[in-house]
Amino acid sequence: MSNEALSNLLHEERTFPPSEDFAAAAVAKADLYDRAGTDRLGFWAEQADRLQWETRWDDVLDWRPPFAKWFVGGTLNVAVNCVDRHVAAGHGDKVALHWEGEPGDTRSLTYGELKDEVSRAANALTTLGIGAGDVVAIYLPMIPEAMVAMLACARIGAPHSVVFGGFSAGALASRIDDAKAKLVITADGGYRRGAASALKPAVDESLEMSEGKSVQNVLVVRRTEQDVAWTEGRDVWWHDVVGSASTEHTAQSFDAEHPLFILYTSGTTGKPKGILHTTGGYLTQVAYTFANVFDHKPETDVYWCTADIGWVTGHSYIVYGPLSNGATQVMYEGTPDTPHKARWWELVAKYGVTLLFTAPTAIRTFMKWGDELPAEHDLSSLRLLGSVGEPINPEAWIWYRRVIGGDRTPIVDTWWQTETGAIMISPLPGVTAAKPGSAMRPLPGIVADVVDDQAKPVPDGGGGYLVLSEPWPSMLRGIWGDDERYKETYWSRFPDLYFAGDGAKKDEDGDLWLLGRVDDVMLVSGHNISTTEVESALVSHPKVAEAAVVGATDPTTGQGIVAFVILRGDAAEAVADDAEAGEAVIQDLRGHVAKVLGPIAKPRQVLLVAELPKTRSGKIMRRLLRDVAEHREMGDVTTLADPTVMNLIGEGLDKGAKDEE
Repeated sequence: MSNEALSNLLHEERTFPPSEDFAAAAVAKADLYDRAGTDRLGFWAEQADRLQWETRWDDVLDWRPPFAKWFVGGTLNVAVNCVDRHVAAGHGDKVALHWEGEPGDTRSLTYGELKDEVSRAANALTTLGIGAGDVVAIYLPMIPEAMVAMLACARIGAPHSVVFGGFSAGALASRIDDAKAKLVITADGGYRRGAASALKPAVDESLEMSEGKSVQNVLVVRRTEQDVAWTEGRDVWWHDVVGSASTEHTAQSFDAEHPLFILYTSGTTGKPKGILHTTGGYLTQVAYTFANVFDHKPETDVYWCTADIGWVTGHSYIVYGPLSNGATQVMYEGTPDTPHKARWWELVAKYGVTLLFTAPTAIRTFMKWGDELPAEHDLSSLRLLGSVGEPINPEAWIWYRRVIGGDRTPIVDTWWQTETGAIMISPLPGVTAAKPGSAMRPLPGIVADVVDDQAKPVPDGGGGYLVLSEPWPSMLRGIWGDDERYKETYWSRFPDLYFAGDGAKKDEDGDLWLLGRVDDVMLVSGHNISTTEVESALVSHPKVAEAAVVGATDPTTGQGIVAFVILRGDAAEAVADDAEAGEAVIQDLRGHVAKVLGPIAKPRQVLLVAELPKTRSGKIMRRLLRDVAEHREMGDVTTLADPTVMNLIGEGLDKGAKDEE
């Protein structure tokens, strides 16, 4: 990318410093950076003191690259830190969880009630033969039992492997086999878009497909009252074995490096990678980051993370981070548009949510739906907004702050991964003057940089590969059962540096702009152009609600840029039945990108679409868009919320293809 184009993208003149009142009362203070810079390991020892340890550690870090052990010799129990100690401190009557089902049914659990539920579940798991070291697969909708199941596993030292409820039976089977899970916890179903969606049949099918046959029991939560097939001797009802169990359970402490969970993520080989996280270091960093990044005030805040519990965000910032800080939070079972498109804002007003953490995809969807829906509800309780999952373009950032935050709330745009376990790069509210679209700087205690192909740090204004040069407490401890793959995947590209797989650029102030996965970087006429850069340029156009960009093989330029664009309401209506108007908008958008980023970044094709292919968690499946752009047979579409979207996009691409100007 030319220096001019890079400057156009990253020269963000809008900054949002913290207000004096917010800074004065903020949890985070500027001296965190100095303390971490002066004595990094001492800083992390301070953060570990947030937790209740049965045995204090002997050494903060044992680092034998690329393998780390944190808080060596220390012992603790994660569930005790998340629940019991708050009850012991007199907070048993405080609400831990406000749960809202999609049909409108509700439950609220205090910390005392949550302790009882977790103890019952821990006793039930023990009755079913689960002990320390046995892997438990969890395949549940967004219901309180998902949180209880995870904490019960942690309480007895059984690593959990949560599988997103939207995954297919085949995906579930591969994860069960790889982890050699002994128990599956599932439900008859959950509610999604106004209907009961079955889960138990997928579990039954996965166990028929399973090669290892490691599963001995299936524990089933009754949620939807659907009829389910039943295998006597294997299947048991949650309400029978958990409901009848004792609330008395003595928790055992485990070594700081005892496995806490395995979470599978995509692999370039096609085989998912089982990312392993352990106990003491992981809990230390999620507790520290939750408190500081979200400016959490336990006495007054109501927190809501909209992620699914099946993703790492659900692990770190629904279960372990918030509960270790004694937070009150909201959990919602359904989709943002059920039973209506203002459901989220209705819930913010109902529960007085103060801290909201969601994804750019959701934010851009709400932009498309219009400002009127959030305006119908009182959002004045919100005092901080967060973004997670992918880079957020500046215009979505501004809309989020203006419309949802009333033009007054700080925004924390966070970067981290399943592999990192916890937030790594983010503004610190009350300390950092944020820039729309930038994740800003590594958090205190984290050492990150952007390097070139020779692993040399790039100057301000340059771009390259995001790397981490020092170990961090919540880092993955390996890939389950495959140390060689761990070393090859994360540590082979640059010696002694963890390569995150993401591209990044530094602006003139040295602040970081994340550009997404490096395989989302297109090579056009010898120039590296990030899909995120082009998407941000498109969404900055007033007619565009959302955009996804991919590279397609081009005989002249190597790769051509193909953009899939959703227009805002009025603009979409104007071109709906007018081909000439549609073509005018397409050319306007191509010219707009050329103006913002330079002619080299002008899309070869722009296709106006009504929807984009997204998983049930809201992630855009760019792999499928590349298949369409390359006129290849489409890959697996079973995880899409609406698989028929791809047929419409493919037909439109054939009709809308234009010769490059």
